[in-house]
Amino acid sequence: MPKPLTWNDAEDIGILLSEIHPELDPLTVRFTDLHRYVTALPDFKDDPAASNEGKLEAIQMAWHEEFQDRTVG
Repeated sequence: MPKPLTWNDAEDIGILLSEIHPELDPLTVRFTDLHRYVTALPDFKDDPAASNEGKLEAIQMAWHEEFQDRTVG
């Protein structure tokens, strides 16, 4: 059973988003859409209102790293 995800699990969330949305460049995703993508993850169990710009940016950067690995490397 997968562990519940929270806003602090940026790396795990970034990997999942990269798998679910492989065609999206994370740097083009608005934070409002990113918030929606994260809260829609089946294992996301945190309070949707507990996000902030720093947490969303950390998730976006983790996702971007996965995107880079997939498209460049």
